[in-house]
Parts: sequence; C-alpha cells; structure tokens
Amino acid sequence: MKAMKLPKELQSFLEVAETAEEETLIFIKKKRPVAALVSLRKVDRESLALSTNPQFLRIIETARKEVRAGKTTSLEALERKFGVTAPNKRMEGTRKTRRSS
Repeated sequence: MKAMKLPKELQSFLEVAETAEEETLIFIKKKRPVAALVSLRKVDRESLALSTNPQFLRIIETARKEVRAGKTTSLEALERKFGVTAPNKRMEGTRKTRRSS
C-alpha cells in the first residue's frame, strides 16, 4: 500500500469523497469502471490491507464457492471430530451453576 499527499489539483476529489461518506465513487472511462474512490473515515489499516490483498481475496472467494456448493462442516461435527467443546458451551454449565446458587 502506498500513501501520498493529495495534490491541490485533486482536492475537489477529497471533498467529493467526504460528502459521499460511506458510498464508493466509481470513475469510468469509455463506459467502463477504471478506478474507485472510497472514504476511509471508519476503516482501520488492517481491514484496508486485507481488502486489497489479492491472496486474501482469493481465499474469501474460494470459501464462498465452497459454501454455495454446500461444502460446509458444522461446529458440532468439528467438536465431535476433535473431541473439544466450544468455549461458549463450556461456560454454559458454569453459568447455570452460578445462577442456581
């Protein structure tokens, strides 16, 4: 990721981005999208880095295809396979005990 100071000639783009708030502005050339301007007011660096990382985007797309194809495993099946209980389920018994005392 590269950061640079916005040249004066492009200051109006910054104003447009700020008024658009959470909307993405798409720039087109010959009726085709070529760039996007996104407000980063409520975005942390980690989210920005992940959302622009090609390897991460491939992982997400592969996972989405698997879900669409029904290739999923339930939490209960994973718990049985590995012989563990999810932390929240372990706490349920503790909570019930506390409430009854």
